[in-house]
Amino acid sequence: AVADHLAADVSSVVGNSFAFAALKEAGDVVTWGDAGFGGDSSAVADRLAAGVSSVVGKSFAFAALKEAGEVVTWGHAVCGGDSSAVADRLAAGVSSIVGNGLAFAALK
Repeated sequence: AVADHLAADVSSVVGNSFAFAALKEAGDVVTWGDAGFGGDSSAVADRLAAGVSSVVGKSFAFAALKEAGEVVTWGHAVCGGDSSAVADRLAAGVSSIVGNGLAFAALK
């Protein structure tokens, strides 16, 4: 269960309106809460398994910044959880992420 993954080595926790994401010291991410709003990150689990340096949570979605500058998003698709339309621009070179109620922006 999620509790087992949160028992040790959690470096930070962020939330949105319906879910949470914990960044572990090893660079992996654990999520829980409402599945449709980011509590279920199974669609991007392979990309969140290692190398994550920070996570941002806003309203209904999450965005993770990986050490190589890649951005991974999940949660409600219309509110920033689906970045597939700009995936090529988020694959590398991003230095920071910010979010508002309905979207995320990446600084390169």
